[in-house]
This record gives sequence, C-alpha cells and structure tokens, in this order.
Amino acid sequence: MYKDNIIHAEPLGPRVLEVFPTDDYKLFLTFNNGENRIFDVKPLLSMRVFESLKNKDFFKLVKTGYGTVVWPNDIDYCPDTLYEESESVIRG
Repeated sequence: MYKDNIIHAEPLGPRVLEVFPTDDYKLFLTFNNGENRIFDVKPLLSMRVFESLKNKDFFKLVKTGYGTVVWPNDIDYCPDTLYEESESVIRG
C-alpha cells in the first residue's frame, strides 16, 4: 500500500571525513570516496554569514559534522558545494 509512495532520491555526493585548516583560509579535505581536496574559503569571507571566519583563530575551529565542515555558532557549508568547488590534490 505505502510502497508506491516511496520517494526515490539521488544518492548523496561525497561527504567530508576530515578537515584541516591552513593559515591562508583554505581547507584540506578528505572525502569518504578517498579523495583529498583543497577548498579556498577566501571568496566566502565577504558574505555576512561567514564574516566571523575572518578571525583566523575562529576559522581554525573548523571540524567535521554531518558529512561537511562546521564551525561554532551554527556555521557550516554545503558538502556538495565543497566537493564541486574544491581542487583535487595528491596527499603525500
């Protein structure tokens, strides 16, 4: 009866497993598909919601949560956008 009403969604994209902030407002990311990527946060700093990240000490409080990156005060960023707008790197 209810099986016809099931919503079939697209699979989730890669999700963040690890994050390491750099001194120049970049995030080194490890995704659950094994890829390592670098995301440049600098373009976001002019947006009001991300203004507090201008403080480097606050910026470095980044951690992983819910498959993405999060900061205190409920600041986060879409994991799909992180993946799409980051550059692939080889860790070594």
